[in-house]
Amino acid sequence: MTSTTSERGSKVSWEGVRKAADKLTTPLLPDDYLTLLNPLWSSRELRGRVERVVRETDDAATLIIRPGWGWRYLHRPGQYVGIGVQVGGKWHWRSYSVSSPPKRSGRHLAITVRAMPEGFLSTHLVNGLTPGTIVRLATPAGDFTLPDPPPERSLFLVGGSGITPVMSMLRTLDRRDAMGDVVVHYSSTTPERMIFREELEALHEKHPSLTLHQRHTDADGIFDAAATDDGLDALCPDWRERETWACGPGPMLDALEEHWEQAGLTERLHTERFSLKLGGDGGEGGEVSFRNSGKSTEADGATTLLEAGEQAGVGMPYGCRMGICHTCTVTKISGTARDLRNGNE
Repeated sequence: MTSTTSERGSKVSWEGVRKAADKLTTPLLPDDYLTLLNPLWSSRELRGRVERVVRETDDAATLIIRPGWGWRYLHRPGQYVGIGVQVGGKWHWRSYSVSSPPKRSGRHLAITVRAMPEGFLSTHLVNGLTPGTIVRLATPAGDFTLPDPPPERSLFLVGGSGITPVMSMLRTLDRRDAMGDVVVHYSSTTPERMIFREELEALHEKHPSLTLHQRHTDADGIFDAAATDDGLDALCPDWRERETWACGPGPMLDALEEHWEQAGLTERLHTERFSLKLGGDGGEGGEVSFRNSGKSTEADGATTLLEAGEQAGVGMPYGCRMGICHTCTVTKISGTARDLRNGNE
């Protein structure tokens, strides 16, 4: 009790000093001086320092990040965070799943990234980021999460880097010694490209209740849930009674959602998408005005509002850039916009 009271007193006193210093350092703020001493000492934005970059496969790595002031480590297993990295003098934002479990006494956060051929930032994070880099952070979000308490029986269907949010769930179950009847089916092109393969095999050895299926699609072909010989009925005969979490490529999730819909069990399937196929013909185009900045720009129907804002020089927040994480959501004052994900106006 004494140490807790002391810590609270120190915090109150420190906040008082910061407020007093605010008046003495105008027009500069205390943060402007404090960040010279430690870049993580900022109350204006969430920051973190990359402590380590752990290579998982040839094209994937885990970033161990130590967040600064204001960060809370009690994210829900399966959530994602936004990360901003400065490259070439410009801040680039993306959202990535947290692969580490939540910890009340945590000091570090882990995200695992696969470098994509078309992914500018993912390639930089995996191959170009060095320990000591200061990044910006956005608080955890997302509903693809493990409930508390977890179900007695669960099924995880993952493909490629879709293992990252599921890994946070499995690590949480392992840390809490709450590994129930769990079936994991992991598809990857080859064994070498399987992220966390050795750790998953170790969890399988540690917990008899954890069943691990590995599928190497280059040799075995794409997993077909409806197949009679190696589909879901053969893989996990009681899949209809299990809560299921699925994360992976779009076509895989499309097929699983159709399979669960045909079974009348859509409420038991939870999916997480890293990308969406944008369809439709776009809008008609026209002038886009941004109220806060007073800037306007002309945009054609295939240009997103995010891209239009960037072209106009408006600093707009974003994460996934494809309408999944909702980081770029803003209020429409007037006019009509068309959703490129489904064509709705």
